[in-house]
Amino acid sequence: MADELTIGRLAAAAGVNVETIRYYQRRGLLDQPDKPLGAYRRYPAEVVQRVRFIKRAQVLGFTLEEVAGLLRLDEACTCAGTRELAARKLALIEKKMADLAAMQAALAGLIRECDSGGGTGACPIIHALAHD
Repeated sequence: MADELTIGRLAAAAGVNVETIRYYQRRGLLDQPDKPLGAYRRYPAEVVQRVRFIKRAQVLGFTLEEVAGLLRLDEACTCAGTRELAARKLALIEKKMADLAAMQAALAGLIRECDSGGGTGACPIIHALAHD
């Protein structure tokens, strides 16, 4: 029993709060152990790694639904499926980055236009946003 954790210790070891553990349980990402009569639920120590995996996947941009898919693929030992899911996520991130770079360039151009206008007449930023 020394290698089992209460929900509070599990949360602390995984670097999340208790409500995160409960939320993952409601979403089906973590099993909820049976509660012994008059005692606390005990989680196996390896659940810490699963919670950390979920959090790291979220940081990489995976939704909890996608994380559930990754966990299913892991249980089925399907590396090719996992790779495909990761490749799709990478393509999506690259598209978002390209979109952000285009937005950055457009805003920088508008600011340069505003700076070179000398402050007379209509604001070039307002004009561009209203007419383009």
